[in-house]
Amino acid sequence: MKASLLVESLTGNTWRAAELIGSHLQQEGWEITGLSRVRRPDLASVQAADIVLIGTWTHGLFFVGQSPWAAGDIANMPVMRGKKAACFLTYALEAGKSLDRLSTAVGQTGAEVVGGLQIKRNHLEHHSEVFADRLIGAMSQH
Repeated sequence: MKASLLVESLTGNTWRAAELIGSHLQQEGWEITGLSRVRRPDLASVQAADIVLIGTWTHGLFFVGQSPWAAGDIANMPVMRGKKAACFLTYALEAGKSLDRLSTAVGQTGAEVVGGLQIKRNHLEHHSEVFADRLIGAMSQH
């Protein structure tokens, strides 16, 4: 399988999660076609991939108003019709319904969203591995 990662990161946590996910997938024999920012996507990487992994961070107040950063930019990315996609979202205290909102934004690109996971910033390594393992399982069924 080939995966492209598109990420927005404020403090580096989401970028680090993307690197961990990519590394775990590579250990399982996957090829990473690229890691780039949502706002400056590597279009060749996206086209070469079987699945696009989109990650961002949660912003908003601590317990209300949480949403995925750059959801509008994500929804307006180049069309990914025919591509599979999975989402991941880093957060500190509470993510609310941010993962659902992120999945909706990614779906607006025409991609088929096959899963997602919230990654707590103080559990980056473990949650990134869980995300990669679930993704491998989901893609082996397709």
